[in-house]
Amino acid sequence: MDLLDRLLGHDAWTTRQLLLLCRGMSDAHLDTEFDINKHTVRATFLHIIWNMEAWSDEIAGRAIRPKPDGRSVDAMLARLERAAHDLEAVARPIAARNGWDERWRDNPDDPNSEKTYGGAVLHVITHSMHHRAQLISMLKKLGVKDVPEGDVLSWEQSLKTSEGTAGSTST
Repeated sequence: MDLLDRLLGHDAWTTRQLLLLCRGMSDAHLDTEFDINKHTVRATFLHIIWNMEAWSDEIAGRAIRPKPDGRSVDAMLARLERAAHDLEAVARPIAARNGWDERWRDNPDDPNSEKTYGGAVLHVITHSMHHRAQLISMLKKLGVKDVPEGDVLSWEQSLKTSEGTAGSTST
């Protein structure tokens, strides 16, 4: 497993684990306001997933897709699966040609600017991590039990205990 496998696999797995904790959560809890960036658990998850979708489109040179309507936990889980696979599909050819330092023009930026593919892919992953830390705090404040730390070593350990998924990066 290479470093990209680890980064993408951990990113999707950790977000998924936190979303799964929310499956039985009421709308009132999902939409409880906190004095933190995106303010609610639901809004933070939607932001993380949208960021993965939009950046995958930008890096691939596609028009940014419209935001979907699904706001339920199950809809977000389905979107996360597609977004994780899409991000991997965009990043894998860059890795194969070692194109991390290649530059591309980010046209939605105003003014538009050049970015490296490596910087953009890593931005998506670290952006998710930043907001997952906020989610961990919100979930604990809501009284959710057994909220994972979300660290890479726990993810790696889960691969060892789940035979058959050790070669998978985003599921």
